[in-house]
Amino acid sequence: RRSLAPSQLAKRKAGDEEEEEDEDRHPPTVSKGTQKPVSETESGECYRSPFRKPLAQLTNRPHCLDSSQHEAFIRSILSKPFKVPIPNYKGPLGLRALGIKRAGLRSPLHDPFEEGALVLYEPPLLSAHDQLKIDKDKAPVHVVVDPVLSRVLRPHQREGVKFLWDCVTSRRIPGSHGCIMADEMGLGKTLQCITLMWTLLRQSPDCKPEIEKAMVVSPSSLVRNWYNEVEKWLGGRIQPLAIDGGSKEEIDRKLVGFMNQRGLRVPSPILIISYETFRLHAEALQKGSVGLVICDEGHRLKNSENQTYQALNSLNTPRRVLISGTPIQNDLLEYFSLVHFVNSGILGTAQEFKRHFEIPILKGRDADASEAERQKGEERLKELISIVNRCLIRRTSDILSKYLPVKIEQVVCCRLTPLQAELYKNFLKQAKPVEELKEGKISVSSLSSITSLKKLCNHPALIHDKCVEEEEGFMGALDLFPAGYSTKSVEPQLSGKMLVLDYILAVTKSTSNDKVVLVSNYTQTLDLFEKLCRNRRYLYVRLDGTMSIKKRAKIVERFNSPSSPEFIFMLSSKAGGCGLNLIGANRLVMFDPDWNPANDEQAMARVWRDGQKKTCYIYRLLSTGTIEEKIFQRQTHKKALSSCVVDEEQDVERHFSLGELKELFTLNETTTSDTHDKIKCRRCVNGHQVRPPPEGSDCTSDLSQWNHCADKRGLQDSVLKAAWDAAVTFTFHHHSHEEQRGIP
Repeated sequence: RRSLAPSQLAKRKAGDEEEEEDEDRHPPTVSKGTQKPVSETESGECYRSPFRKPLAQLTNRPHCLDSSQHEAFIRSILSKPFKVPIPNYKGPLGLRALGIKRAGLRSPLHDPFEEGALVLYEPPLLSAHDQLKIDKDKAPVHVVVDPVLSRVLRPHQREGVKFLWDCVTSRRIPGSHGCIMADEMGLGKTLQCITLMWTLLRQSPDCKPEIEKAMVVSPSSLVRNWYNEVEKWLGGRIQPLAIDGGSKEEIDRKLVGFMNQRGLRVPSPILIISYETFRLHAEALQKGSVGLVICDEGHRLKNSENQTYQALNSLNTPRRVLISGTPIQNDLLEYFSLVHFVNSGILGTAQEFKRHFEIPILKGRDADASEAERQKGEERLKELISIVNRCLIRRTSDILSKYLPVKIEQVVCCRLTPLQAELYKNFLKQAKPVEELKEGKISVSSLSSITSLKKLCNHPALIHDKCVEEEEGFMGALDLFPAGYSTKSVEPQLSGKMLVLDYILAVTKSTSNDKVVLVSNYTQTLDLFEKLCRNRRYLYVRLDGTMSIKKRAKIVERFNSPSSPEFIFMLSSKAGGCGLNLIGANRLVMFDPDWNPANDEQAMARVWRDGQKKTCYIYRLLSTGTIEEKIFQRQTHKKALSSCVVDEEQDVERHFSLGELKELFTLNETTTSDTHDKIKCRRCVNGHQVRPPPEGSDCTSDLSQWNHCADKRGLQDSVLKAAWDAAVTFTFHHHSHEEQRGIP
């Protein structure tokens, strides 16, 4: 049965008409047997398209040509330009699409007029006349940050990326290609530097990559963190090479392979390596050139005499970025070393710097300086700051208050226990460190005395071995310990700070699901923390100098997971605590202070970072009236370059007068807080706040952060409230915000 569909009827009608035409041209064939014409349409099975034309025989055969005519004919065919065989094709042809040259003006990699686009470079506007004369192949183009990154950059980060790009491309200081990124912790320095690297590796005003390769040098504990950050923000668009272990031969092979990469599309254009590995394998990296070097935690390069500084400085790399979340705080020569590393010659040589800047500035700040010397010192200081500010950018963490939850920093002054007080006084009587101070110099034994007193403030167990061996200052001290005392078990009640810590951990564990980071300068103190956690059955992880780089990254990642059962993260501030993201916790206990406030600031910034969702509590524990309060007071007095803060205990004598050194070795048992006494707080009477401060006024002291005192009712932290109710004897100072009261 034949279909009666309109489409089929139309086809049959067209076929009948064509059949009639064929019959007119060719008579039908006749079979011998039946003498009847055979028609294809009678079978109904064969169909011929109306658009298919019959084959025609060629009659215009080419004439025979001689060889010269033939060659000319072929050349004329080949001389025609290639044309894409798609009608009206206007799409992009890519970088290597059959070798076709892109017509017209060069265009930027990303649209500079898109909403929210971050434009780092904009070509100068040209008049219509200049546009006619310009060479289209040399016209500069916009440099636009990849929208994948510009969409996540915050306003201050966009400003930082623009500053970095201007510096490394020599647009801020002609002839200099370096800068210092000195933003405070938590402001996204890593993301800004990744954005800079990605932009330089992919584009420039010349419509080609600015650099072929980049190198990131960081502390060993941050190598894996950098790798993860690159993967996180660039999503597999690039494959970095992270070297975090392996044999010497294997590392050398990887480094040689990295340095030998060339061309527009380098397989692994970013190398991430630790300072230690770089120093050991610097020879392999100095054989070629690298477009950009980024030094994370760059304050490690403040000494121009150490091997790491010299190895990095010998790299064939003009573009250098130094990252440091802590401000420049030590002497002017260290300041010079950092600036000289990123922009060699901007401050002259070390001798010129000393003659032109350091000597006049220090003379001008001397108490006996004349008016002319003071004026000259101020002028030179302003000149120095104006030069350095052209290649240094710094924003404070106040910006984060828009994006992160509240941070409450609290200073908890804990009284010594009777055992600690007796051991402390006994040591000062026997060791007599004050008498050993001669002509303002501090001896080796005095340095040892500082360490012993700091450990005693943490817990008597840390100096028990010295008591057993009856070392100087601990003669007969063993008799002061309780009968049957053993260091195998931790006894919190023997240490004021350990007692407070025990209460804080117990209340936190029982009343919330918060996690806690415990930070100390001594691994012996971390050992005590471990014993306490085992006694209380708290799950914990520990990071110190004995842990491998790979394992560090794994435990940090596991601890930050919301599903991880670990309650406590123990961290040695000397073993790479800088730069770690521990946003899995929102409470941090700084168990002992460091001479360098930068170390404390770095450690305390581990939890208040991007990604943190909870209110953060920072507890700084100090032993009342002891050397720890003197260290804390020393930290708070750093207000300018000349207010030098000690880096290590070996440098104490450079910054302390004889009177200040003597004051270190005293014990004030009558105060609730020696620091609070020295700020002469006008709001308190007998340790109680009795009236609000006058409007527009504050405490008349350099320690302006200790603004007012509060009793128990002023405590905002439920954990410390509970500890107070548990009759813990301590003095509380609320640094945000700053409150204090002693319990008799």
